[in-house]
Amino acid sequence: MKFLMKNSWSSIQKPLSNAFDDDWQWNSDDRSDAVRILNNGRIVNFHIDWSSGTAAIRGNKPINIYRNCKYYWEVLLKDRIFGTSMMIGLTTSKAKLYSDSYINLIGENKFGWGLSHKGLVWHNNQWRQYTKPFQENCSTLIGCLYDGHNGTITYYKDGQCLGIAFGGLDSIDDYLYPTISSTAAQSQFILITAKREFLNLQDRCRHVLRQSYSFEHHYGWQQILPKRIFQYLILHEEESESIEFNQQQNQVK
Repeated sequence: MKFLMKNSWSSIQKPLSNAFDDDWQWNSDDRSDAVRILNNGRIVNFHIDWSSGTAAIRGNKPINIYRNCKYYWEVLLKDRIFGTSMMIGLTTSKAKLYSDSYINLIGENKFGWGLSHKGLVWHNNQWRQYTKPFQENCSTLIGCLYDGHNGTITYYKDGQCLGIAFGGLDSIDDYLYPTISSTAAQSQFILITAKREFLNLQDRCRHVLRQSYSFEHHYGWQQILPKRIFQYLILHEEESESIEFNQQQNQVK
């Protein structure tokens, strides 16, 4: 695993802006007790009264089910930005989600890759300066682009690309989950957007058809469309990923 040197700053359009809406939320079953979730799993509050350590939460599905795909997600860090460490990144299910010390939790070991509000990137308990520290007590929008084909993570700050932060993630066999952590009392993170690259032309066509037509009334469509096409069109994303997950598990066995 390696850090990659940051590219020169560039102001570009947000990645995957026209891609598939990846419907995941923060996972109420995979979090520290110091975390509270609101708004159907999109808003996370840390340390409601006071902070006595570092808390974290993972997303409810991995972003590398499709191994060679790109994923992009954005989190708004609300204006209580301060303290030892507020982080956004990726972890495997083996990374812990709480510490009774104030630490950089995402990246404290080999199971996490994270960016802290102090501009440091962390992995395997090693760090380097990646960007300027975030302005304290000022809301900041952080985007995270995972490129499964090249095995890289690139961050965006308030819409501006900061360059590649990590490489070598294509060699990771475990599933990778979006993860956030904080040491700051009463801090809040909001999941703004989550996108997935289209897998192929078929995937893109299904997306366009779903946006153009309603398939809620199955009977009429069943009379018109071939069975396989109809079943593919009504298959929910979660079901598609479940099939993909089971196929990969069977290959491992």
